[in-house]
Amino acid sequence: MSRDQLDPRGPQLNAVLTSVVLALVLLTAPAAAGVALLALQAALFATGVVLGVQRTPAAWLFRRFVRPRLAAPTHLEDPAPPRFAQGVGLAFALVGLVGYLSGLTVLGAVATGAALVAALLNAVFGLCLGCETYLLGKRLTTRDRAPAPVG
Repeated sequence: MSRDQLDPRGPQLNAVLTSVVLALVLLTAPAAAGVALLALQAALFATGVVLGVQRTPAAWLFRRFVRPRLAAPTHLEDPAPPRFAQGVGLAFALVGLVGYLSGLTVLGAVATGAALVAALLNAVFGLCLGCETYLLGKRLTTRDRAPAPVG
């Protein structure tokens, strides 16, 4: 296993924190505080995309305070799918920001709500929609490159 692989409970903690932030956005936006929270969440998503999920503030919190209190993980995961999921979250957060800042509050709320649903699925059930989308895309592109059967 690569040294870069990660404990899957770290991204799940990130999803819990993201869920709280996005729920607060939905409760407070389009007021300035809600929009500022969504901008903060977009910046956190961008950090995960640019630096990798292992270098986010949530990953630091997990390594520093949570991981030492847990048993060793049963498996480690490739960081690429969670990194892709952060990009999907970033896209939804940016659409939400555009919606709220342009006065299209329904667009802002729907985009934020979609991101919240995805974060909650990961936080509660460990189901990362962005990760599954990444893996599906990987399977489809790998299958397309496979040599045609002879016969």
